[in-house]
Amino acid sequence: MTRFLFKKTGYGLWVMAGVVTVVFFLFQGLGDPARLVTGQSGDAKTLDNIRKELALDKPLFFQYFLYLNDVSPFCIHHKNTIIEKGFRGVFWGGNWKMGIKIPYLRRSYQSKRSVSEILADALPGTILLAVLSMFFATAVGIILGVLSAIKKDSWVDHAAFISSVAGISAPSFFMGILIAWFFGFVLHDYTGLYMTGSMKDSTAFSGDQFIPRNMVLPALTLGIRPLAIIVQLTRSSLLETLSMDFIRTARSKGLSNTAVLLRHALPNALNPVITSITGWFAELLAGAFFVEYIFGWQGLGKTTVDALEKLDYPVVMGSLLCTALIFVLINILSDLLYTKLDPRVRLQ
Repeated sequence: MTRFLFKKTGYGLWVMAGVVTVVFFLFQGLGDPARLVTGQSGDAKTLDNIRKELALDKPLFFQYFLYLNDVSPFCIHHKNTIIEKGFRGVFWGGNWKMGIKIPYLRRSYQSKRSVSEILADALPGTILLAVLSMFFATAVGIILGVLSAIKKDSWVDHAAFISSVAGISAPSFFMGILIAWFFGFVLHDYTGLYMTGSMKDSTAFSGDQFIPRNMVLPALTLGIRPLAIIVQLTRSSLLETLSMDFIRTARSKGLSNTAVLLRHALPNALNPVITSITGWFAELLAGAFFVEYIFGWQGLGKTTVDALEKLDYPVVMGSLLCTALIFVLINILSDLLYTKLDPRVRLQ
């Protein structure tokens, strides 16, 4: 297990290094950072000072090294830089110190806040929304997939197939608009749901208030596509498992159909479903940009879109790195889950 985790962590670090490189060079030349910081009111001297502070007067590859040194957990920094930027970690050495630190994603051009703080404020909303979406998609998807498999070629099977195809085919942003309009506007008097709203809404008298009903529509929208895929995967995998020899052996021992299904067939049919669940969960955590934006849900996706509109590139770059890290961690977790669900899989 330890060897496996070290190996996967090493692969993950290489992936993150590649993402950092792509993100850095992708955003080069997109506007003048000094002008974006000061706006149109900055004079020439102020702009020169900001360019010097941001190392924009240095060669491109030197800027890349500085950025890599900031976002990497392993770093070499001057002691004054550590104090000035407020790095948090463990450092050793003289004037130039080596250390292990929390990655520094720099500061927002617009709000001057730390990008890490901005993303930390936005991430809980996306996590909550992703968890609710996947819980809905997993619970309903597995139930419908099992019913479709045991009722093969019945009206239940045909209805589940048509619904899942429609769910896979419909883009999330299109379904979001329809669901927001239908349930939040047309049926508002019956549902009590609103077209937009975040996890917390601020009022002048009571401050932030937690409003659970605002989670319903975005979670439903995000859950439609993974639900459709889970239905199809559960059905096909369960049908294949039910035709295997060990299922016939279990039935020959006198076990009931329910016991065969729940104790033998379903656990062995869940491997591709688990792959789908972890993959979709990573994608939802990474940021359902359009859905969060449509419903006004304050999460990682909406924060990124808002920053992109304002040309606040450090926030966008930090969000992309956070997204990549989520995918890496979820993939490692997925491999670990395999060993618990399927004894045939071993960590070698």
